[in-house]
Amino acid sequence: MARNDDPHLSPAGQAELLEQFRASLTGLGSDELRKLLPQVLAAAMPGVDPFELPPPPSRRRARRNDVSTYQVRVDLTGTKPPVWRRLELASDLFLNEVHEVLQIAFGWTDSHLHEFASGKDYYHSLTEHYLCPFEADEGKTGVPEGDVRLDEVLAKPGDKLLYLYDFGDDWMHVIKLEAERPRDDSAPRAVCIDGRRPGPSEDCGGVYGYGVIAAALDPGHPEHAEAVAEYADMYGDDANPDHYAPTPFDLESINKTLADPSDGRPGLLGPLGELADAIRPIAQRYLFQQLIEDADLDASVDIDADTAARMVSPYSWLLDRVGADGIKLTGAGYLPPVHVEAAMADLGLGEEWIGKGNREIQTLPVLHLRESAQAMGLLRKYRGTLVLTKRGRAVRSDPLALWWHLAEQMPPASRDACETQAGIFLLATLAARSADDPYRTIAELLAAIGWMGIDGTPMTPSMAGQAAWDTDAVLRRLGALIDERGIHRRSAKSTPEGVVFARAALRTWPGTTYHEA
Repeated sequence: MARNDDPHLSPAGQAELLEQFRASLTGLGSDELRKLLPQVLAAAMPGVDPFELPPPPSRRRARRNDVSTYQVRVDLTGTKPPVWRRLELASDLFLNEVHEVLQIAFGWTDSHLHEFASGKDYYHSLTEHYLCPFEADEGKTGVPEGDVRLDEVLAKPGDKLLYLYDFGDDWMHVIKLEAERPRDDSAPRAVCIDGRRPGPSEDCGGVYGYGVIAAALDPGHPEHAEAVAEYADMYGDDANPDHYAPTPFDLESINKTLADPSDGRPGLLGPLGELADAIRPIAQRYLFQQLIEDADLDASVDIDADTAARMVSPYSWLLDRVGADGIKLTGAGYLPPVHVEAAMADLGLGEEWIGKGNREIQTLPVLHLRESAQAMGLLRKYRGTLVLTKRGRAVRSDPLALWWHLAEQMPPASRDACETQAGIFLLATLAARSADDPYRTIAELLAAIGWMGIDGTPMTPSMAGQAAWDTDAVLRRLGALIDERGIHRRSAKSTPEGVVFARAALRTWPGTTYHEA
Protein backbone atom coordinates (compact mmCIF):
# COMPACT_ATOMS: atom_id res chain seq x y z
CA MET A 1 0.00 0.00 0.00
CA ALA A 2 1.34 3.40 -0.96
CA ARG A 3 1.95 5.91 1.80
CA ASN A 4 -0.16 9.06 1.54
CA ASP A 5 1.75 11.89 3.21
CA ASP A 6 0.12 14.63 1.13
CA PRO A 7 -3.53 15.25 2.11
CA HIS A 8 -4.09 17.13 -1.17
CA LEU A 9 -3.04 14.15 -3.36
CA SER A 10 -6.03 12.08 -4.42
CA PRO A 11 -5.91 8.28 -4.87
CA ALA A 12 -6.09 8.86 -8.62
CA GLY A 13 -3.12 11.19 -8.44
CA GLN A 14 -1.13 8.65 -6.45
CA ALA A 15 -1.89 5.98 -9.07
CA GLU A 16 -0.73 8.32 -11.82
CA LEU A 17 2.57 9.06 -10.03
CA LEU A 18 3.15 5.35 -9.48
CA GLU A 19 2.58 4.66 -13.17
CA GLN A 20 5.02 7.41 -14.12
CA PHE A 21 7.64 5.90 -11.78
CA ARG A 22 7.18 2.46 -13.33
CA ALA A 23 7.54 3.93 -16.79
CA SER A 24 10.76 5.66 -15.81
CA LEU A 25 12.27 2.31 -14.86
CA THR A 26 11.52 0.74 -18.25
CA GLY A 27 14.66 0.03 -20.20
CA LEU A 28 17.09 0.58 -17.33
CA GLY A 29 19.87 -1.99 -17.01
CA SER A 30 20.80 -3.82 -13.80
CA ASP A 31 23.72 -1.49 -13.08
CA GLU A 32 21.51 1.59 -13.45
CA LEU A 33 18.83 0.08 -11.21
CA ARG A 34 21.43 -0.71 -8.52
CA LYS A 35 22.54 2.92 -8.57
CA LEU A 36 18.97 4.20 -8.45
CA LEU A 37 17.73 2.01 -5.57
CA PRO A 38 19.79 3.69 -2.77
CA GLN A 39 18.56 7.11 -3.97
CA VAL A 40 14.93 6.00 -3.85
CA LEU A 41 15.30 4.47 -0.40
CA ALA A 42 17.15 7.53 0.89
CA ALA A 43 14.32 9.76 -0.32
CA ALA A 44 11.69 7.48 1.23
CA MET A 45 13.50 7.03 4.56
CA PRO A 46 15.76 10.05 5.16
CA GLY A 47 18.50 9.50 7.74
CA VAL A 48 18.05 5.72 7.75
CA ASP A 49 20.44 3.15 6.21
CA PRO A 50 18.06 0.45 4.90
CA PHE A 51 20.94 -1.98 4.40
CA GLU A 52 22.28 -1.75 7.94
CA LEU A 53 21.44 -4.87 9.92
CA PRO A 54 19.99 -4.29 13.37
CA PRO A 55 22.33 -5.22 16.22
CA PRO A 56 21.70 -8.71 17.62
CA PRO A 57 20.22 -9.01 21.10
CA SER A 58 22.84 -8.83 23.83
CA ARG A 59 24.14 -12.19 25.03
CA ARG A 60 25.96 -10.71 28.00
CA ARG A 61 24.97 -11.63 31.53
CA ALA A 62 25.34 -9.61 34.70
CA ARG A 63 28.87 -9.43 36.10
CA ARG A 64 29.64 -11.54 39.14
CA ASN A 65 29.76 -9.84 42.51
CA ASP A 66 32.80 -11.90 43.45
CA VAL A 67 35.87 -12.83 41.39
CA SER A 68 36.48 -16.51 40.73
CA THR A 69 39.08 -18.50 38.83
CA TYR A 70 37.94 -19.76 35.43
CA GLN A 71 39.56 -22.85 33.97
CA VAL A 72 39.18 -22.66 30.20
CA ARG A 73 40.40 -24.74 27.30
CA VAL A 74 41.14 -22.90 24.08
CA ASP A 75 41.19 -24.92 20.83
CA LEU A 76 42.27 -23.86 17.36
CA THR A 77 39.49 -25.22 15.20
CA GLY A 78 40.43 -27.42 12.26
CA THR A 79 43.85 -28.49 13.55
CA LYS A 80 44.50 -32.24 13.69
CA PRO A 81 45.75 -33.32 16.16
CA PRO A 82 44.22 -30.29 17.86
CA VAL A 83 46.33 -27.33 18.98
CA TRP A 84 45.05 -26.25 22.37
CA ARG A 85 45.95 -24.45 25.61
CA ARG A 86 44.39 -24.79 29.07
CA LEU A 87 44.35 -21.56 31.05
CA GLU A 88 43.31 -20.33 34.47
CA LEU A 89 41.93 -16.81 34.25
CA ALA A 90 40.52 -14.30 36.69
CA SER A 91 36.82 -13.99 35.88
CA ASP A 92 36.98 -10.17 35.94
CA LEU A 93 39.45 -9.88 33.08
CA PHE A 94 38.23 -7.68 30.24
CA LEU A 95 38.32 -9.12 26.74
CA ASN A 96 41.13 -6.83 25.62
CA GLU A 97 43.19 -8.43 28.42
CA VAL A 98 42.08 -11.92 27.37
CA HIS A 99 43.26 -11.03 23.87
CA GLU A 100 46.79 -10.40 25.18
CA VAL A 101 46.72 -13.67 27.11
CA LEU A 102 45.74 -15.64 24.00
CA GLN A 103 48.45 -13.95 21.95
CA ILE A 104 51.08 -15.06 24.46
CA ALA A 105 49.69 -18.56 24.99
CA PHE A 106 49.74 -19.42 21.28
CA GLY A 107 52.84 -17.43 20.32
CA TRP A 108 51.06 -14.93 18.09
CA THR A 109 52.62 -11.51 17.48
CA ASP A 110 49.45 -9.36 17.39
CA SER A 111 50.22 -8.45 13.77
CA HIS A 112 46.62 -8.74 12.57
CA LEU A 113 43.09 -7.76 13.53
CA HIS A 114 41.04 -9.91 15.87
CA GLU A 115 37.49 -10.15 17.16
CA PHE A 116 35.61 -11.92 19.96
CA ALA A 117 32.07 -13.21 19.40
CA SER A 118 29.38 -14.89 21.49
CA GLY A 119 26.98 -17.25 19.75
CA LYS A 120 26.66 -20.71 18.27
CA ASP A 121 28.33 -19.62 15.03
CA TYR A 122 30.66 -16.70 14.38
CA TYR A 123 28.79 -15.57 11.27
CA HIS A 124 25.22 -16.09 12.53
CA SER A 125 22.99 -13.00 12.53
CA LEU A 126 22.19 -13.47 16.23
CA THR A 127 25.86 -13.69 17.27
CA GLU A 128 27.08 -10.70 19.28
CA HIS A 129 30.50 -9.39 18.27
CA TYR A 130 33.03 -7.63 20.53
CA LEU A 131 35.32 -5.39 18.53
CA CYS A 132 39.03 -4.74 18.66
CA PRO A 133 39.99 -1.04 18.90
CA PHE A 134 40.51 -0.62 15.15
CA GLU A 135 37.07 -2.01 14.32
CA ALA A 136 35.43 0.11 16.99
CA ASP A 137 37.13 3.23 15.63
CA GLU A 138 35.92 2.36 12.12
CA GLY A 139 32.31 2.25 13.32
CA LYS A 140 31.64 -1.46 12.84
CA THR A 141 28.51 -2.81 14.53
CA GLY A 142 29.38 -4.41 17.84
CA VAL A 143 30.54 -3.74 21.38
CA PRO A 144 34.14 -2.59 22.13
CA GLU A 145 35.99 -5.53 23.68
CA GLY A 146 37.42 -3.30 26.39
CA ASP A 147 33.88 -2.81 27.74
CA VAL A 148 33.14 -6.53 28.12
CA ARG A 149 34.21 -8.63 31.08
CA LEU A 150 34.94 -12.33 30.80
CA ASP A 151 32.26 -13.28 33.33
CA GLU A 152 29.65 -11.52 31.18
CA VAL A 153 30.17 -13.98 28.31
CA LEU A 154 31.25 -17.11 30.22
CA ALA A 155 28.98 -17.75 33.19
CA LYS A 156 28.74 -21.51 33.72
CA PRO A 157 30.78 -24.59 32.70
CA GLY A 158 30.13 -25.47 29.09
CA ASP A 159 29.75 -21.86 27.93
CA LYS A 160 31.84 -20.95 24.87
CA LEU A 161 33.36 -17.76 23.49
CA LEU A 162 34.80 -17.36 19.99
CA TYR A 163 37.99 -15.48 19.15
CA LEU A 164 39.00 -14.96 15.52
CA TYR A 165 42.58 -13.84 14.84
CA ASP A 166 43.93 -12.77 11.43
CA PHE A 167 41.02 -12.31 9.03
CA GLY A 168 43.16 -13.77 6.24
CA ASP A 169 44.42 -17.01 7.76
CA ASP A 170 41.23 -17.17 9.88
CA TRP A 171 42.49 -18.69 13.13
CA MET A 172 39.31 -19.48 15.03
CA HIS A 173 39.83 -20.10 18.74
CA VAL A 174 37.03 -21.68 20.75
CA ILE A 175 37.25 -20.77 24.45
CA LYS A 176 35.28 -23.22 26.59
CA LEU A 177 34.70 -22.73 30.30
CA GLU A 178 35.54 -26.08 31.92
CA ALA A 179 35.30 -25.20 35.60
CA GLU A 180 35.12 -22.31 38.05
CA ARG A 181 36.67 -22.25 41.49
CA PRO A 182 36.97 -19.85 44.41
CA ARG A 183 39.81 -17.47 43.82
CA ASP A 184 42.96 -17.14 45.91
CA ASP A 185 43.93 -13.48 46.11
CA SER A 186 47.58 -14.42 45.53
CA ALA A 187 46.81 -16.35 42.33
CA PRO A 188 48.10 -14.87 39.05
CA ARG A 189 45.58 -13.13 36.83
CA ALA A 190 46.36 -15.52 34.02
CA VAL A 191 48.36 -18.74 33.91
CA CYS A 192 48.74 -21.54 31.37
CA ILE A 193 48.54 -25.00 32.98
CA ASP A 194 48.60 -27.30 29.95
CA GLY A 195 48.62 -27.44 26.19
CA ARG A 196 49.43 -29.45 23.12
CA ARG A 197 51.41 -28.88 19.93
CA PRO A 198 53.40 -25.81 18.84
CA GLY A 199 51.53 -22.67 17.88
CA PRO A 200 51.35 -21.81 14.16
CA SER A 201 53.56 -19.03 12.90
CA GLU A 202 52.14 -15.81 11.56
CA ASP A 203 51.08 -15.82 7.90
CA CYS A 204 51.74 -19.53 7.40
CA GLY A 205 48.58 -20.01 5.36
CA GLY A 206 46.00 -21.00 7.93
CA VAL A 207 45.22 -24.51 9.14
CA TYR A 208 46.25 -26.16 5.88
CA GLY A 209 49.54 -24.28 5.61
CA TYR A 210 50.32 -25.05 9.25
CA GLY A 211 49.85 -28.76 8.57
CA VAL A 212 52.14 -28.73 5.54
CA ILE A 213 54.88 -26.76 7.32
CA ALA A 214 54.72 -28.90 10.48
CA ALA A 215 55.09 -32.09 8.41
CA ALA A 216 57.85 -30.61 6.22
CA LEU A 217 59.91 -29.70 9.31
CA ASP A 218 59.43 -33.08 11.03
CA PRO A 219 61.55 -35.88 9.45
CA GLY A 220 59.63 -38.39 11.55
CA HIS A 221 56.23 -37.34 10.20
CA PRO A 222 54.65 -40.06 8.00
CA GLU A 223 53.95 -37.47 5.29
CA HIS A 224 57.27 -35.63 5.59
CA ALA A 225 58.50 -36.25 2.03
CA GLU A 226 55.14 -35.32 0.49
CA ALA A 227 54.98 -32.14 2.59
CA VAL A 228 58.50 -31.08 1.56
CA ALA A 229 57.59 -31.57 -2.09
CA GLU A 230 54.29 -29.74 -1.70
CA TYR A 231 55.91 -26.77 0.04
CA ALA A 232 58.51 -26.51 -2.74
CA ASP A 233 55.76 -26.76 -5.35
CA MET A 234 53.78 -23.94 -3.68
CA TYR A 235 56.65 -21.54 -2.93
CA GLY A 236 59.62 -22.62 -5.05
CA ASP A 237 62.57 -24.95 -4.58
CA ASP A 238 64.55 -22.30 -2.68
CA ALA A 239 61.76 -21.61 -0.17
CA ASN A 240 62.67 -22.58 3.38
CA PRO A 241 59.75 -23.73 5.58
CA ASP A 242 61.90 -23.06 8.64
CA HIS A 243 61.11 -19.35 8.19
CA TYR A 244 57.55 -20.23 9.19
CA ALA A 245 58.42 -22.78 11.85
CA PRO A 246 55.73 -23.19 14.52
CA THR A 247 56.29 -21.60 17.93
CA PRO A 248 57.27 -24.31 20.44
CA PHE A 249 54.87 -24.88 23.31
CA ASP A 250 56.99 -23.76 26.28
CA LEU A 251 54.88 -23.64 29.43
CA GLU A 252 57.57 -21.94 31.52
CA SER A 253 58.22 -19.23 28.95
CA ILE A 254 54.49 -18.56 28.47
CA ASN A 255 53.89 -18.15 32.19
CA LYS A 256 56.98 -16.04 32.64
CA THR A 257 55.64 -13.62 30.06
CA LEU A 258 52.09 -13.75 31.42
CA ALA A 259 53.32 -13.01 34.93
CA ASP A 260 55.19 -9.85 34.00
CA PRO A 261 56.70 -8.85 30.65
CA SER A 262 59.56 -7.16 32.47
CA ASP A 263 60.01 -10.15 34.82
CA GLY A 264 60.03 -7.80 37.78
CA ARG A 265 62.89 -5.72 36.38
CA PRO A 266 62.64 -1.97 35.84
CA GLY A 267 61.97 -0.97 32.25
CA LEU A 268 64.79 -0.13 29.87
CA LEU A 269 65.98 3.47 30.04
CA GLY A 270 66.90 5.95 27.35
CA PRO A 271 66.53 5.26 23.61
CA LEU A 272 66.40 1.48 24.12
CA GLY A 273 63.53 2.00 26.55
CA GLU A 274 61.71 4.20 24.04
CA LEU A 275 62.13 1.50 21.42
CA ALA A 276 60.79 -1.12 23.84
CA ASP A 277 57.77 1.08 24.54
CA ALA A 278 57.04 1.24 20.80
CA ILE A 279 56.60 -2.54 20.75
CA ARG A 280 52.89 -2.91 21.45
CA PRO A 281 52.32 -6.65 22.08
CA ILE A 282 53.46 -7.74 25.51
CA ALA A 283 55.17 -10.94 24.27
CA GLN A 284 57.38 -9.13 21.74
CA ARG A 285 58.19 -6.34 24.19
CA TYR A 286 59.37 -9.02 26.59
CA LEU A 287 61.38 -10.68 23.82
CA PHE A 288 63.29 -7.46 23.14
CA GLN A 289 63.83 -6.80 26.83
CA GLN A 290 65.13 -10.34 27.25
CA LEU A 291 67.59 -9.87 24.39
CA ILE A 292 68.90 -6.69 26.01
CA GLU A 293 69.18 -8.44 29.37
CA ASP A 294 71.08 -11.35 27.81
CA ALA A 295 73.43 -8.84 26.15
CA ASP A 296 74.59 -7.78 29.65
CA LEU A 297 75.15 -4.16 28.70
CA ASP A 298 76.15 -3.23 32.26
CA ALA A 299 79.35 -5.26 31.97
CA SER A 300 82.49 -3.57 30.67
CA VAL A 301 83.50 -3.92 27.02
CA ASP A 302 86.97 -5.37 26.66
CA ILE A 303 88.62 -5.01 23.25
CA ASP A 304 92.36 -5.21 22.64
CA ALA A 305 94.19 -3.07 20.10
CA ASP A 306 95.18 -5.99 17.84
CA THR A 307 91.61 -7.28 17.55
CA ALA A 308 90.33 -3.77 16.95
CA ALA A 309 92.92 -3.17 14.23
CA ARG A 310 92.02 -6.42 12.46
CA MET A 311 88.30 -5.67 12.52
CA VAL A 312 88.49 -2.06 11.30
CA SER A 313 91.19 -2.70 8.69
CA PRO A 314 88.84 -2.10 5.69
CA TYR A 315 87.89 1.32 7.05
CA SER A 316 91.49 2.10 8.01
CA TRP A 317 92.52 1.28 4.43
CA LEU A 318 89.86 3.60 3.03
CA LEU A 319 90.80 6.48 5.35
CA ASP A 320 94.46 6.11 4.39
CA ARG A 321 93.53 5.92 0.71
CA VAL A 322 91.60 9.18 0.95
CA GLY A 323 94.43 10.71 2.96
CA ALA A 324 95.01 14.37 3.64
CA ASP A 325 94.49 15.41 0.01
CA GLY A 326 91.22 13.58 -0.62
CA ILE A 327 90.08 11.77 -3.77
CA LYS A 328 88.63 13.63 -6.75
CA LEU A 329 85.35 11.85 -7.59
CA THR A 330 83.93 11.19 -11.05
CA GLY A 331 81.39 13.55 -12.54
CA ALA A 332 78.65 11.21 -11.27
CA GLY A 333 80.08 11.32 -7.74
CA TYR A 334 81.76 7.90 -7.58
CA LEU A 335 85.28 6.71 -6.83
CA PRO A 336 87.50 6.61 -9.94
CA PRO A 337 88.26 3.10 -11.28
CA VAL A 338 91.86 3.09 -10.02
CA HIS A 339 90.68 3.29 -6.42
CA VAL A 340 87.93 0.70 -6.92
CA GLU A 341 90.47 -1.73 -8.40
CA ALA A 342 92.84 -1.07 -5.50
CA ALA A 343 90.10 -1.77 -2.94
CA MET A 344 89.18 -5.04 -4.66
CA ALA A 345 92.82 -6.18 -4.69
CA ASP A 346 94.04 -4.89 -1.32
CA LEU A 347 90.95 -5.93 0.66
CA GLY A 348 90.45 -9.25 -1.07
CA LEU A 349 86.94 -8.41 -2.19
CA GLY A 350 87.15 -10.46 -5.39
CA GLU A 351 85.91 -13.57 -3.57
CA GLU A 352 82.59 -11.94 -2.72
CA TRP A 353 81.86 -10.06 -5.92
CA ILE A 354 81.90 -10.92 -9.60
CA GLY A 355 82.65 -8.52 -12.42
CA LYS A 356 85.58 -6.34 -13.45
CA GLY A 357 85.62 -4.48 -10.16
CA ASN A 358 86.58 -1.14 -11.67
CA ARG A 359 83.35 0.88 -11.54
CA GLU A 360 82.08 1.68 -8.06
CA ILE A 361 78.41 1.76 -9.07
CA GLN A 362 78.77 -1.84 -10.25
CA THR A 363 80.95 -3.04 -7.35
CA LEU A 364 78.71 -3.24 -4.30
CA PRO A 365 81.34 -4.10 -1.62
CA VAL A 366 83.39 -0.99 -2.46
CA LEU A 367 80.31 1.19 -2.86
CA HIS A 368 78.91 0.18 0.51
CA LEU A 369 82.29 0.56 2.26
CA ARG A 370 82.55 4.14 1.04
CA GLU A 371 78.88 5.02 1.67
CA SER A 372 78.88 3.49 5.17
CA ALA A 373 82.06 5.44 6.02
CA GLN A 374 80.17 8.59 5.03
CA ALA A 375 77.03 7.57 6.93
CA MET A 376 79.11 7.03 10.07
CA GLY A 377 80.80 10.40 9.89
CA LEU A 378 84.31 9.44 8.70
CA LEU A 379 84.14 10.86 5.17
CA ARG A 380 82.21 13.53 3.33
CA LYS A 381 81.97 14.98 -0.14
CA TYR A 382 83.23 18.53 -0.61
CA ARG A 383 83.18 20.25 -4.03
CA GLY A 384 83.41 16.97 -5.93
CA THR A 385 86.13 15.54 -3.69
CA LEU A 386 85.91 12.80 -1.06
CA VAL A 387 87.66 14.10 2.07
CA LEU A 388 88.18 13.07 5.68
CA THR A 389 85.93 14.60 8.30
CA LYS A 390 87.41 16.01 11.49
CA ARG A 391 86.56 12.74 13.23
CA GLY A 392 87.97 10.73 10.35
CA ARG A 393 91.31 12.55 10.71
CA ALA A 394 91.30 11.97 14.47
CA VAL A 395 90.83 8.18 14.31
CA ARG A 396 92.70 7.48 11.07
CA SER A 397 95.86 6.32 12.84
CA ASP A 398 94.21 4.92 15.97
CA PRO A 399 92.46 1.56 15.28
CA LEU A 400 91.04 1.32 18.81
CA ALA A 401 89.48 4.78 18.57
CA LEU A 402 88.18 3.93 15.09
CA TRP A 403 86.63 0.69 16.46
CA TRP A 404 84.80 2.64 19.15
CA HIS A 405 83.68 5.29 16.69
CA LEU A 406 82.16 2.67 14.39
CA ALA A 407 80.40 1.02 17.34
CA GLU A 408 79.00 4.36 18.47
CA GLN A 409 77.66 5.10 14.97
CA MET A 410 75.79 1.80 14.57
CA PRO A 411 73.35 1.32 12.99
CA PRO A 412 74.53 3.51 10.09
CA ALA A 413 72.57 6.75 9.82
CA SER A 414 69.31 6.38 7.88
CA ARG A 415 66.25 8.55 7.35
CA ASP A 416 64.14 5.39 7.48
CA ALA A 417 63.11 4.59 11.07
CA CYS A 418 62.37 1.00 10.08
CA GLU A 419 65.96 0.50 8.91
CA THR A 420 67.33 1.98 12.14
CA GLN A 421 65.11 -0.21 14.31
CA ALA A 422 65.93 -3.29 12.24
CA GLY A 423 69.62 -2.54 12.77
CA ILE A 424 69.16 -2.27 16.53
CA PHE A 425 67.27 -5.56 16.62
CA LEU A 426 70.06 -7.24 14.63
CA LEU A 427 72.66 -5.90 17.07
CA ALA A 428 70.53 -7.13 19.98
CA THR A 429 70.31 -10.68 18.63
CA LEU A 430 74.07 -10.65 18.06
CA ALA A 431 74.94 -9.23 21.48
CA ALA A 432 72.58 -11.69 23.20
CA ARG A 433 74.14 -14.65 21.34
CA SER A 434 70.64 -15.66 20.25
CA ALA A 435 70.48 -19.06 18.59
CA ASP A 436 67.29 -18.17 16.70
CA ASP A 437 67.16 -17.02 13.09
CA PRO A 438 67.94 -13.30 13.56
CA TYR A 439 65.80 -12.18 10.65
CA ARG A 440 62.78 -14.06 11.85
CA THR A 441 63.24 -12.34 15.23
CA ILE A 442 63.68 -8.95 13.55
CA ALA A 443 60.55 -9.48 11.43
CA GLU A 444 58.57 -10.38 14.55
CA LEU A 445 59.73 -7.26 16.40
CA LEU A 446 59.22 -4.91 13.45
CA ALA A 447 55.71 -6.28 12.94
CA ALA A 448 55.01 -5.73 16.64
CA ILE A 449 55.83 -2.04 16.17
CA GLY A 450 53.48 -1.87 13.20
CA TRP A 451 55.79 -2.08 10.18
CA MET A 452 54.57 -3.89 7.08
CA GLY A 453 55.22 -4.00 3.35
CA ILE A 454 54.40 -0.97 1.20
CA ASP A 455 51.46 -2.95 -0.18
CA GLY A 456 50.22 -3.82 3.31
CA THR A 457 51.66 -7.33 3.37
CA PRO A 458 52.91 -8.60 6.75
CA MET A 459 56.58 -8.31 7.64
CA THR A 460 58.60 -11.37 6.57
CA PRO A 461 62.17 -12.46 7.40
CA SER A 462 63.19 -11.46 3.88
CA MET A 463 61.76 -7.97 4.32
CA ALA A 464 63.47 -7.70 7.71
CA GLY A 465 66.77 -8.66 6.09
CA GLN A 466 66.33 -5.88 3.55
CA ALA A 467 65.58 -3.36 6.30
CA ALA A 468 68.70 -4.36 8.27
CA TRP A 469 70.93 -4.68 5.20
CA ASP A 470 73.21 -1.72 5.91
CA THR A 471 73.86 -2.86 9.48
CA ASP A 472 74.39 -6.44 8.31
CA ALA A 473 76.88 -5.33 5.65
CA VAL A 474 78.99 -3.34 8.13
CA LEU A 475 79.03 -6.24 10.59
CA ARG A 476 80.27 -8.57 7.86
CA ARG A 477 82.91 -6.10 6.75
CA LEU A 478 84.20 -6.02 10.34
CA GLY A 479 84.14 -9.81 10.66
CA ALA A 480 81.41 -9.63 13.31
CA LEU A 481 79.27 -11.96 11.20
CA ILE A 482 80.67 -14.72 9.00
CA ASP A 483 79.06 -17.08 6.51
CA GLU A 484 79.13 -20.79 7.14
CA ARG A 485 80.05 -22.81 4.08
CA GLY A 486 77.02 -24.23 2.35
CA ILE A 487 74.64 -22.12 4.46
CA HIS A 488 72.45 -19.34 3.09
CA ARG A 489 73.60 -15.78 3.88
CA ARG A 490 70.95 -15.16 6.50
CA SER A 491 72.11 -18.22 8.44
CA ALA A 492 75.55 -16.72 9.12
CA LYS A 493 76.92 -16.96 12.65
CA SER A 494 78.39 -14.34 14.93
CA THR A 495 82.01 -14.27 16.01
CA PRO A 496 83.18 -13.68 19.61
CA GLU A 497 84.59 -10.28 18.66
CA GLY A 498 81.32 -9.54 16.87
CA VAL A 499 79.38 -10.09 20.10
CA VAL A 500 81.67 -7.61 21.87
CA PHE A 501 81.22 -5.07 19.07
CA ALA A 502 77.42 -5.41 19.16
CA ARG A 503 77.41 -4.89 22.92
CA ALA A 504 79.51 -1.74 22.51
CA ALA A 505 77.14 -0.46 19.82
CA LEU A 506 74.06 -0.99 21.99
CA ARG A 507 75.74 0.62 25.03
CA THR A 508 76.45 3.81 23.09
CA TRP A 509 73.41 4.05 20.79
CA PRO A 510 72.38 6.53 19.39
CA GLY A 511 76.00 7.64 19.12
CA THR A 512 75.73 10.98 20.86
CA THR A 513 79.11 10.70 22.61
CA TYR A 514 82.50 9.31 21.72
CA HIS A 515 84.49 6.79 23.68
CA GLU A 516 87.70 8.21 25.05
CA ALA A 517 90.34 5.73 23.92
